[in-house]
Amino acid sequence: MTAHVVAGAAEAGAESDRLAPDARALLGERVVGESLPAPFYVDREWFDRDLDEIFAKRWIFVATEAEIAEPGDYLTVNLGRSSVIIARDDEQVVRAHHNVCRHRGARLLTDDHGSTGTIVCAYHSWTYGMDGRLMFADAQAPGFDKKCFSLRPVALRSIAGLIFICLADEPPADIDEVATIVTPYLEPHGLANAKVAKQTDLIENGNWKLTMENNRECYHCGGHPELLNVFFPIWGFADADAIPERLRPATTRYRQATDEMTDLWRRRGLPSDRIVQLDTRITGFHIEREPMDLAGESFTLDGTVACTRPLADDLPDRRLGRLSMHLQPNMWLHITGDHAVLFSAIPLAPDQTLVRTTWLVHADAVEGIDYDLDRLTGVWEITNQQDADLVALAHQGIADPAYRPGPYGPSEVQVEAFINWYITTLRTTLGVTHQVSQPVSEISESA
Repeated sequence: MTAHVVAGAAEAGAESDRLAPDARALLGERVVGESLPAPFYVDREWFDRDLDEIFAKRWIFVATEAEIAEPGDYLTVNLGRSSVIIARDDEQVVRAHHNVCRHRGARLLTDDHGSTGTIVCAYHSWTYGMDGRLMFADAQAPGFDKKCFSLRPVALRSIAGLIFICLADEPPADIDEVATIVTPYLEPHGLANAKVAKQTDLIENGNWKLTMENNRECYHCGGHPELLNVFFPIWGFADADAIPERLRPATTRYRQATDEMTDLWRRRGLPSDRIVQLDTRITGFHIEREPMDLAGESFTLDGTVACTRPLADDLPDRRLGRLSMHLQPNMWLHITGDHAVLFSAIPLAPDQTLVRTTWLVHADAVEGIDYDLDRLTGVWEITNQQDADLVALAHQGIADPAYRPGPYGPSEVQVEAFINWYITTLRTTLGVTHQVSQPVSEISESA
């Protein structure tokens, strides 16, 4: 058996000694192949632990470069008690800094996004450049050195236009390996040079893990009739023999479309192999290209393009299928020939999760000429609300005293991979011993 590679033992600190026996037991005795016990979803102590051990120590997807396209553009991201400024400086470099003044700690920027030449503290007017340097601090003692009071940086990594940050002093180093693998998939689509067509924020009334579990399976996709026009419902089945009889017609169409698209992807030099490393590394991810049903061009009701201007000039084909990627713990995306749609999940409370959806189109695409905004966003806006309703139902049921963990089915293998990654990450960072089991990613890849 292969150990789940999540983190070094050095991450386990004093928190291990403070872990209550019942919490230690929950971590150590979690049953593989079943949903988590209720406390993981509903208790405040586990929510706070998730913020401290997951969202403060792992790479988190927060934005796209298209959202801060010009020097001086910024956005703020809140992760628990931490607030981070993501900004593009005068040299076009994208940077991240803690949103805390170096004088007496006041919050600097309170808007979600904006544009400014400098960052000025409203309290005592300490002024910072977009690169974080302290430029002005009035009435300081002789010998005061501004160079010693720059904003505290936050680790940032942009991968083909996707911005990830990590609050840890020593971020997981495997982001370099992940970037090397996924960049050839992402880069041809020109996300770094695209523009934002629309961005929405939806608060789901459920725990963030339920949001992610819901995303990691299509077992529930019967509740998404609009999406199922183009999304093959066989997604997630590692073993073809496990596909239900009712999905055999879709399976036949999927295989035919895959053969056709594989030939096109090869001619265009687009990597398409499925790579699943969701629970075999610290920064777990999954990436692949797959065909789409009907016209196979975009996430619309009939599958035809929503934007007549291709997302990337070098990929004029309308029918490219979809490139999809998941990255633990909080992001997923889909890219078609005409646009990209990206999702991030940010925990707000034990029973509330912010789901941010961003649609990108070609930088020169014009609304009303190249695309109709409702057509571009309609399928996913409907699907997002359907998912939010399902997540709320799940949280309500799990909060019921009658809830007991239930088994995952054959098409929920990536749900198990997510939970395996989550549990093993906590076990490692908190120093909880457990019996090592084979990572789900390896099980699914060998099936």
